[in-house]
Amino acid sequence: MTTYDAIIIGFGKAGKTLAGDLAKRDWSVAMIEKVPSMYGGICINAACIPTKTLDHDALNQISYADAIERKDYVVEKLRTNNYNNLADNDHVTIYDSEARFKSDKEVEIEVNGKKEALTAEHIFINTGSTSNIPPMEGDLNSSKVYTSTTLIDRKELPEQLAIIGGGYIGLEYASIYQNFGAKVTVITPDDGLLPDEDRQIAEEIRKEMKQKEIRFHFNAKAEKITDENNDKVTLTLSNDETVSANAVLLATGRKPNVENLGLENTIVKLAEDGSVQVNDHLETTVNHIWALGDVKGGMQFTYVSLDDYRIVMDALFGNKKRSLKTRQNVPYSIFIDPPLSRVGLTAKEAEEKGYEIEEGKFPVASHPPAHVIDDLRGVFKVVIDKKTDKILGASLFGPESPELINLVKMAMDLEAPYTFLRDKMYNHPVMSESFNTLFTI
Repeated sequence: MTTYDAIIIGFGKAGKTLAGDLAKRDWSVAMIEKVPSMYGGICINAACIPTKTLDHDALNQISYADAIERKDYVVEKLRTNNYNNLADNDHVTIYDSEARFKSDKEVEIEVNGKKEALTAEHIFINTGSTSNIPPMEGDLNSSKVYTSTTLIDRKELPEQLAIIGGGYIGLEYASIYQNFGAKVTVITPDDGLLPDEDRQIAEEIRKEMKQKEIRFHFNAKAEKITDENNDKVTLTLSNDETVSANAVLLATGRKPNVENLGLENTIVKLAEDGSVQVNDHLETTVNHIWALGDVKGGMQFTYVSLDDYRIVMDALFGNKKRSLKTRQNVPYSIFIDPPLSRVGLTAKEAEEKGYEIEEGKFPVASHPPAHVIDDLRGVFKVVIDKKTDKILGASLFGPESPELINLVKMAMDLEAPYTFLRDKMYNHPVMSESFNTLFTI
C-alpha cells in the first residue's frame, strides 16, 4: 500500500487547485483521474470553455466546422496546461485510473492491469457531475442522441436539432446552434421559460428566441425516441405531437457523479439528491474525507468549485471562518443571445421573504452605449430593500451582462446602499454607465 498526505479523486477545478496548493506546502499528493480527456475538469473540457468558445464564434458568424476546430484547439491547449502544471510537480503523482473506496482509509486503483491500494490522512472527492438521462422509451442509445458533453464533438452542424429540456443548459445550446444556422426545437414540461427568473425578463427571453425562429413545445414531455435508420430521429411527445430532427440533445440536468466510487464500503453518507453529504466546511460524515465541487450538490459552477477549495484550505490551515454559510450572492449567467445574468432575489422572491421593495428597471435600448455596440435588446432590473436601501438582487438581460453582474455582486457583498452604484462615475461610452439610471429608484 502506498501512503500519501492527500488523495484527490477527480482533476476538476477544486481538485487541481487544491493539489497544487498542497504540493507547495510539501504535501505528497495522489491525483486520480479516470478519464484523461478530463484533465482540468468538465468546465475546461466539455462545458464552460468549449460552449462559450462556440457561442463566441456563432455570434461572429464563423462556420460551424471552423468553430469546432478552434474549440478543439482551445480545449486541448488548456487541458495540456492543466496536466503539466501538476505532472511537472515532484510532490504530485497522477494516476490514470478509476478510484474505488475499499474502506474509509483505503482507495483502490488499477494501473497497467494491476490493482494498487493507496491511503492518505486526507482524501478529497472531486468527481463532479454527469448528465441526467430521463426515463424514456425507444432508441436512447442512437448515435443521433447526445448529451451536453457529447453534442459539441459533432463535426457537422445538424440541420434540425431537437432539445429535450428548456432549462439553462438547453437554452444556451438552443441559442448557440440556432446562431450557427440549425433549426432548433425545444421541448419543455413547463408552461413558459425559466420559471425561477423574473417573469418580465423570462417573457423577453421567450420573445427574443421566438424572433430567432427557435420553436418551443411547452407543457410537453418527450416520451419516446425513434431512430428512423436514415438521418432522422422522431420524438413522440406527451401531447401526441411528434418532432423530427437530425440530432437530439438531452438537456435534462446533471447529477452528482458517485457511481462506482465504492462509497458503500465507507460510512460516507449521501443526501437525498444523491450528492455526497457534507458539513459547512465540506467534511463528509468521515472526518478525514471531504467533498468538493458538483459531487457535493448545490450550484454547479466552476467558480463555486474554486470557492470550495478556499473553504477547505481555510479549514486545514486557516481559522475556519470561511464556510458554506459565509458564501453569499453567487452570480450566474446564461449565455443565450443576448445573455442573462442574475444575482440575489427577484422581486417576487424578495416579497415572499417579507421585504418591502422598490424596483429599478432600465430598457437597454434607452442607453446610448447600446447604440454604439449596435445591440438594443434586453432589459435590466434591480430589487432594493426599501427600509435599508441595500440591493437584494439584479436580473440583467442584455449585452455585457456577465461582466456587469459582478459589479452588483461586489456592492451586495459590501452591503453598500444602491446609491453606491448609482452615484459612481463610470467611463464612457460603456454599458456599466447604465447603473447611473438603473439605480435611480
